[in-house]
This record gives sequence, structure tokens and C-alpha cells, in this order.
Amino acid sequence: MIKTIDARMVAKMFLGGAKNLESKKEWINELNVFPVPDGDTGTNMTLTITAAAAEVNGLSDLNMESLSKCISSGSLRGARGNSGVILSQLLRGFTKGIKEHEELDVIDLANAMQKAVETAYKAVMKPKEGTILTVAKGAAYKAAELAQTEEDIEEFCIQVLAEAEAVLQKTPDMLPVLKEAGVVDSGGQGLVEVLRGALDALQGKEGDYSFEAPKREAVVKISAQTEADIRFGYCTEFIIMLDKPFDEKMELDFKGFLESIGDSIVVVSDDDIVKVHVHTNDPGLAIQRALTYGALSRMKIDNMRLEHEEKLIKDASRIAAEEKKKKEAETIPAKKGPRKQMGFIAVSAGEGLGEIFKSLGADYLIEGGQTMNPSTEDMLEAISQVDADDIFILPNNKNIILAANQAGYLTKDKKIRVVPTRTVPQGITAMINYIPEESPDQNEERMQAEIQNVKTGQVTYAVRDTRIDDKEIHEGDIMGIGDAGILSVGKDISDTTLDMLTHMVDADTEIISIYYGEGVEESQAAELGRRVMEQHPHAEVEVHSGGQPVYYYVISAE
Repeated sequence: MIKTIDARMVAKMFLGGAKNLESKKEWINELNVFPVPDGDTGTNMTLTITAAAAEVNGLSDLNMESLSKCISSGSLRGARGNSGVILSQLLRGFTKGIKEHEELDVIDLANAMQKAVETAYKAVMKPKEGTILTVAKGAAYKAAELAQTEEDIEEFCIQVLAEAEAVLQKTPDMLPVLKEAGVVDSGGQGLVEVLRGALDALQGKEGDYSFEAPKREAVVKISAQTEADIRFGYCTEFIIMLDKPFDEKMELDFKGFLESIGDSIVVVSDDDIVKVHVHTNDPGLAIQRALTYGALSRMKIDNMRLEHEEKLIKDASRIAAEEKKKKEAETIPAKKGPRKQMGFIAVSAGEGLGEIFKSLGADYLIEGGQTMNPSTEDMLEAISQVDADDIFILPNNKNIILAANQAGYLTKDKKIRVVPTRTVPQGITAMINYIPEESPDQNEERMQAEIQNVKTGQVTYAVRDTRIDDKEIHEGDIMGIGDAGILSVGKDISDTTLDMLTHMVDADTEIISIYYGEGVEESQAAELGRRVMEQHPHAEVEVHSGGQPVYYYVISAE
């Protein structure tokens, strides 16, 4: 019977949950209702929890307080998408409930789970049942019930997981759109996988619980000298499944041996496993020594010299792209000069859309959108670059609004005003309605009102078969998606777009703006614009190059 767990076990359970979620990422993505080709729930939740897991892995002074800080801070800053933000809030609330304890029993765990649910519900303006929130609430209620009679933490966790799974299976009855698509809630499934991985770790299931912090690739200067700098030719990695205690002296001895045969050494030990990375000219020597400590798994040996020429080519291409990106200011450097009263940050994907936002006065662009939701950390970096008292953030995607709000919560020296733009056209309308002579409050009120007058349609393709909004959709079909759901489905891009517009445009529509994406020729967009004018002669039609990925067209009707 396990009556209490310490910080080391809590860390292992957290990493186990993160690892299990990571392994189920693509499957969870497939549960999303809309079959669109973009970054989804599994990806967002994984990136969120991985940011925290990397901090936990790097923790040298492990206790409940330091562990709680790493989990809370890492997940808050790494949060992406609505599901990721909600997960970060669940973790934040949970760590509030445990940080002052040296050990946890079932009562402590139940209280922390209740705190997690309270924190997450407060973070969402309009909580919706049938989602990850419902699954978390069901698990917390069960935990509170069990804490009255059950002392064994293992049995407690088994029953809490079972209840979470039971609630998850009921989510289609709470959200008709899930039932129609034949899926459970993807965020709820993600949370269940975190709980399942935590239980596996508690029960001693073997696995690799190591995580590396997300890296932003640095620009590397390439020269002929680089070849000579590769002293050790084989990048060697493996995991030792220990069959005997691996104390500090043994670890130092092993590291010393590796240093004698190579460099770039990383040895990370965690209870019964040790992760090893070394560059050496004789991988066999490293493997032979490692075998004296236990069995090996996940062995990987790469010939760095053999791959070097190909790497030079790839690096050259990457550096050229990065330099071009800097010059074209896809992220606009903060303007030098006196601090402004008001500044603007906009989320955008595509060179053309970026140019539009810049021309309207955006101080900083965050590259992202539906294909990759920027994290709270990305938002905080942008905020730090805009020297203004009041900063307006235009998320331009409904799945980014919570991350923007979270960045505002974490910012203390500037007033952050998140205008809840759910689409790029709403963001453009918000910028157009900015009046520098008026106060931040007046501008925020006007923007909030004006974006309500924008209808948005987005045209893309389906990545799988499904049924939604009473429409049969097959992989490869073209879909016209409106503000409230799928408006049209067809085989031809232009025809589907025109059909979508019949559902968007009415007698009050004055302007139809068409933004064409990458892969669409200017002539094709112009022809579509001509057909739209014929179909809706009472409205002014504008055609712009957006350059956005995934979506052939983004169209607004105002």
C-alpha cells in the first residue's frame, strides 16, 4: 500500500503523464471535429506540457515547492491553443494545492485536484461542458469522494482514472457536434492520457521520462573549417535500464570514462534509468561500459561526418530563409523612440497578410495562426518588444485568445488589452477602426463593436472522412468554413467558395474582401473575384494576396 508520495514521485508521475500524452499526440489530433489540416489539440497540449516537463528535467534541487514552480511556470508560458491553456491552468491550480507539502496523501491529492478545476474554470470566460473541463471536474469529484475512505494512493489513482474515462465517454451526449462526428472530446482524451501516464509511473512502469527544452535554431556560420572541427564522428545515444543502484560516484566515474573517449556528454539519471548522449570515435567502448550497469534500449548511432555535407546544404538554405525572414520583418522590430501610449501586436501567417497589418500600424507580428498556435511565451516576447503603456493584442484566431489573455495576466508593467478577434479579417477591421487621438478605452470599445460586423469564410481541404453539420465529408473534399460551422462542401475550390459566399452575403453586405493563400495564382484569385462581383453586384469586391498556408482563401463580408 502507498499512503504517501514525495516530490520525486510526483515529478516522475508528471513526466510519465507528459510522455504518455506525447506518444498519443497524433491520435488525439484525429479526434478533432473539423477535419482541417492544421496543428490541433494533441499538438497544443503536448507542446504545453513538454515546456513544463523540460523544466522539471532540469531541476537540480527537487522539492515540492521547486517542482510546483517548474510545472506551473513552464506550462503557463508554454501554453498553446485553448486546450493547452486550460491544461496549464489545471496544472497551475494543482501545484497551488501541493507546493507547501513535503509529502502527499489521498486527501492532499483530492484537494489539489479540486483547486485545479476551480482555477481552470475561472480562466475560461464561458466554460462549456462536454470538454476537458468536464472530464477534470468529474475526476476531481471522484477524488473527493474516494479521499473519505481510501488510503492507498495507487487504488485512489486507478479509480480516479476510471472515472475520468467514464466521463469522457459521456462527452458526445453533452455536445451534439461530438456525437455527429462520432468522437469524444479531444481535450478530455488528452487529460485522460496524462492521468494514465501518471498512474503508469506510480506503478513502476519502465520508460524514458526525459524531455529536452524546445529549441529555437541558432544561425550557425558555415565555413570549410567546420569539417575539421568534428573531432568525434559518431553521435551515440542510448538508455540504460539499471539492474543495480547507480549512485553519484558511479555516475561521476561513468562520465569520466565517456570524457576520455569523446565529448558533448550528457548523462541524466532518474531512479532506474539513465539517458546517455556522447560524441565519440568508438561507440562500442561507450556501449560496453554501459552494459556493466544494465540492459540498453533506444540505441541510436549517427555518422556525423557522413551527414556533414548534406547538413551544410540544409543549413545554408535555412540561414538564407532566416535572413530573408528578418529582412522582410515577419516579426517587426520594436520601433525606437519615446514610449508610446498605444501599441499593437497581431498574430498572422502569410507574407501578404503581414504586410497588410504592418501598413495599418501593427508594431509587432507573431507568426502563427490556425496551423501553429503561438504560445504564451511567444506573446510575452512580443509584449517585451513593444514600448507602449497600453498594448492591444489581436489573436485573429479563436484558439489563441486564451493564450493572449494568459500573457496579459503575466504582464505587470504594461496594460494588455486583448481584442478577441477570432479571424484575420476581424483583426484587419479592428486595426482599421483604431483612432490615435482617442483613448485606449474608447479604441477598445470601438474595436470590440466593429469586429462583430465581420463575417468570415475560410476555404481548405478535408484530411479525413467525417460527418458534421449534416454534411458528408470525404478526404480531399474542399470545405468552406464559416464563423459557426461548415457552410459548403465540394470538389472545386472556386465553386465551393462561391457556394460558401451565398451563405455569408446578404443585402446589407457592402464589402467582400478576398485574401488568397500560398499555392493560389494571382490570375485564379482575380477570376474568382470577377465571379464574386457577378454573383453579388451590390457589394464592392477587393482581392488581396494573403500568402497564408492551409487555406486557399480567407474571405470577409462586411
